[in-house]
Amino acid sequence: MICPRCDSEKVELLTTAPKDNAWEVYICETCTFSWRNTEGENITDPEQYSSKFKLKPEEFEHLDQIPPIPDLINK
Repeated sequence: MICPRCDSEKVELLTTAPKDNAWEVYICETCTFSWRNTEGENITDPEQYSSKFKLKPEEFEHLDQIPPIPDLINK
């Protein structure tokens, strides 16, 4: 299986539906994207996944990080 967002082959089954195996959730070890197998092909198929949301693993170290939350200001 290939991750729709970063095209990595490091995808694992995260969990399954607790009843009747109605769905499965997969997670990418490279970009942490997760998706259900019941979602549309625009989410599950790497070829149809929107290019504006695609990520390149080689660029991960240059992506912005979430800034720390500053201390509260006493009024």
